[in-house]
Amino acid sequence: MFVGAVLLFGGQQFLRYVLAVPGPALLTAYLGDLTSMPIILTLALFAQRRLVAHSRTFVFPDSWLLLAWLSVAAWFEVLLSVFSARAVADPFDVGAYALGTLAFRHWLNRAGEETGRQ
Repeated sequence: MFVGAVLLFGGQQFLRYVLAVPGPALLTAYLGDLTSMPIILTLALFAQRRLVAHSRTFVFPDSWLLLAWLSVAAWFEVLLSVFSARAVADPFDVGAYALGTLAFRHWLNRAGEETGRQ
């Protein structure tokens, strides 16, 4: 799942910015938001397991996932749109962050498994 999210995001960015190939509007608008939470949370879980918990069985509690989702949504959809003329608040982005968080919770936030190897 983690590798898939990275490949999807990287592939979309490569097509868009390197090859200048316009993708479908829905994918262009929301794929980055959808894949961002699994990528961010997987890297955070890896760091937590290696640096703090020293345990491969540690998983993020649901309250931490909720806080991560709220933090990312507040930063990118509220605060950044206030301070940057390029940023635009989009409630569908918040939904994409939520779906990405739920995907992480379902497929990647598991005890005893190497993160991202499914």
